[in-house]
Amino acid sequence: MNGYKKEDVLRILRISTRQLTGWEKAGLFPVLETYSFFDLLQIKKLRDLRAKRVRSAVIKESLNAMLKQVAGMENPLLEAGTFFTGNRVAFRHHGKAVEPIAGQFVMDFAPQSQVSAVMTRKVRAIRTAQTTSELFSRAVSLEDDPELQQEAVDCYRQVLELDPVHAAAYINLGTLFYNQQNYVEAENCYRKAVEADPRYALAYFDLGNVLDETGRLDEALLAYKSAILLAPTYADAHYNLALAYEKLKRPRQALPHWQTYCRLDSVGPWAIHARNQARKILSAERMSIVHRASPQK
Repeated sequence: MNGYKKEDVLRILRISTRQLTGWEKAGLFPVLETYSFFDLLQIKKLRDLRAKRVRSAVIKESLNAMLKQVAGMENPLLEAGTFFTGNRVAFRHHGKAVEPIAGQFVMDFAPQSQVSAVMTRKVRAIRTAQTTSELFSRAVSLEDDPELQQEAVDCYRQVLELDPVHAAAYINLGTLFYNQQNYVEAENCYRKAVEADPRYALAYFDLGNVLDETGRLDEALLAYKSAILLAPTYADAHYNLALAYEKLKRPRQALPHWQTYCRLDSVGPWAIHARNQARKILSAERMSIVHRASPQK
């Protein structure tokens, strides 16, 4: 994996597109196509500062002032600790606390042992997250080789030992099991992904697939509907939901999802199938109306 996509960043850090776009426009973060692990750390710091109601303009001014104050510093958000004094941002660096806009050292009332413990936890968390990210990337690369599937499984399990709520690892591990037709393990992984991140539409979609595959169509319907509720433009979820309704002999309920799929994905064999199914249902509906309207002899 070369980096995180924007949707991954939004999901992992639980921020909105509007928030990230606002920080980009304010010059707090560059516009990127993919994001590194350290980009995520920087965005997390911005999120936490804004959560404390520190204005974007103040954050930017503080960062620029800190860069001028400390020679050789490239990114204050990653290279220094932060805390709040009044309505400004102060930084802890080399054992000192400075408010860079005023250019003054300030009192940091957090006990030094507490600061040290917090920084130690942060360093440990960063190292763990780096290891997790590296293992996850390795597992993804191993999936490409059919002969290394078991190694990929083992690698994802290591990720989950380090981070028991890594939803993406549960999803990918579940898909490996699904492809092996090990539906029990696949379902278990997908359910854990849902627990880890209830807003992860893909987790519900994949759970729906394994429930469909094992004949639990009513449960599959609920899973697909959950995916669509979270992501209304999730074309594949509409398609699979329509298929499930068809299997249950409920074509009228399948119809809007066939039609939605065609709007979202208008080309290719799946779109052709969806259009054909929608036409059949509409044709049957018209025939039914004609039949009911025919005069009785």
